Amino acid sequence: MKNSIEHIDNASHEEKTTQATLKLSESQDFTNKANSIDLPIELDETTLLNKNSESKEPTQKHHRKLWKICACPPQGIIASVLTKVIMIFLLWAVVWSITGPECLPGGNLFGNLILFICAVLGGKLVGMIKFPNLPPLPPLLGMLLAGFVLRNIPVISDAIYIDYKWSSSLRSIALAIILTRAGLGLDAKALRKLKAVCLRLAFGPCLVEAGVCAVLGHYLLKLPWAWSFILGFVIGAVSPAVVVPCMLLLQKERYGVEKGIPTLLMAAGSFDDILAITGFNTCLGIAFSSGTMISNILRGFLEVLIGVAAGAAIGLFLRYFPSRDQEDLVMKRSYLLLGLAVFAIFATGLFGFPGSGGLCTIVMAFLAGVGWVDGKGGAEGVTANAWAIFQPLLFGLIGAEISVTSLNPYTVGLGIATLCVSLVVRIFVTFLMVNCSGFNMKEKVFISLAWVPKATVQAAIGSVALDMARIRNEKTAVEYGMSVLTLAFLGILITAPIGAVIIGLLGPKLLQKEREQGADEAGTESRTVLTSDPEEIENDIGV
Repeated sequence: MKNSIEHIDNASHEEKTTQATLKLSESQDFTNKANSIDLPIELDETTLLNKNSESKEPTQKHHRKLWKICACPPQGIIASVLTKVIMIFLLWAVVWSITGPECLPGGNLFGNLILFICAVLGGKLVGMIKFPNLPPLPPLLGMLLAGFVLRNIPVISDAIYIDYKWSSSLRSIALAIILTRAGLGLDAKALRKLKAVCLRLAFGPCLVEAGVCAVLGHYLLKLPWAWSFILGFVIGAVSPAVVVPCMLLLQKERYGVEKGIPTLLMAAGSFDDILAITGFNTCLGIAFSSGTMISNILRGFLEVLIGVAAGAAIGLFLRYFPSRDQEDLVMKRSYLLLGLAVFAIFATGLFGFPGSGGLCTIVMAFLAGVGWVDGKGGAEGVTANAWAIFQPLLFGLIGAEISVTSLNPYTVGLGIATLCVSLVVRIFVTFLMVNCSGFNMKEKVFISLAWVPKATVQAAIGSVALDMARIRNEKTAVEYGMSVLTLAFLGILITAPIGAVIIGLLGPKLLQKEREQGADEAGTESRTVLTSDPEEIENDIGV
């Protein structure tokens, strides 16, 4: 009996041992299979967890965006928009509480405020328009069109009234800011090291285009010679608001940097604008002076000498006052600089020397900036902020001066023909000026086409002659001034977007890209599209 029981126990023990061995062998086989494919057992669980977390991330981001939009109190873009709307409404409410009817529809302050808001919005909307493989349009185009639309919509134009004296004063302040930035932006070292090609580019194309435009204006538009040259110098300037941001984009992408093409165009463009403004002020003094032609020409040169002398004296004064040991040095310097610039523009007109104010402002700002040993960056930043406020007003007011009903088709047609012929001559002369300068054919073509856009200088000085004619109540001069302003408006409207597109498209194709150190030996070329926002760059540079 005992033997039988022991036999049964041994049999059951062997059976359990066999089953355990089989289970162990199965687990070993499974482990070997897992090892043979180099995947741990836990990988499946980890993969599933990762997939679940990845699938949850877009949902969580979406929920966070919805929470920001629907949050109470609001956050994000809704809060930003509401804040700006409340600030604008508060500004209107404060002005209304002080002035009363002037800030209601039909009042002067109401019209200026609505124009400013619409110009800012128009600039933002045009800056947001982006086409594939094309640079963005300049925001100043939207500001110009905003003023033009407000003037020419019947119902809105009745509610928006802007007094011409206010319009003239605001544009003159904007002109003072532009000229101050131009003077501060001049580099004394670059002046000492100017090459012959830069001098030729600075003087040749501007003078030739101004002369051609003056001849066409005299024989086609029937303007007197003095007014014809006023028109010529208005049209002859290039636009730093369009050219400089595009050149900075090309320089950032290293196009044409090896031969210094962007730097050359920016430096020569600054002197081109100053030459045009100086010639405009001289001709302006001649046009509004009574006497013989010789005496008027001598008076024009006298106004140039007065402007240079007054600007030099004020610039030397600003070198030492305020002194460097004072607090809030940047704000005091900026206040004196801008205040004296505005005073120079207005006071020279009252004293009977209208052509001296612009040149006085440029010389004053240049000498003051050179004399500030600790740098002029702070003053440049303050003037840039002032320009950001007055730029929408300037272009909006220029657009608001143009009425469709008052436009003469004869003047518009011949004006466009004058602009086209002058631009073609300028392109050809620019091409000749860069010959024998070490540039290849593609680079010469690009340099010739880079100075097509016109905007800032035309908006700043295009209406000055018209304002002066209105102040003096000279009807014939008002008609001449309106013709000059119409051509300046057409020049901005036509050449600013076309010039920006030409520079953005032809720059990467016609200019050689500088190779960076450590680049691939194969030298694969990257296709670059200039799509950065020019408005942000423009706020960091001088005119």
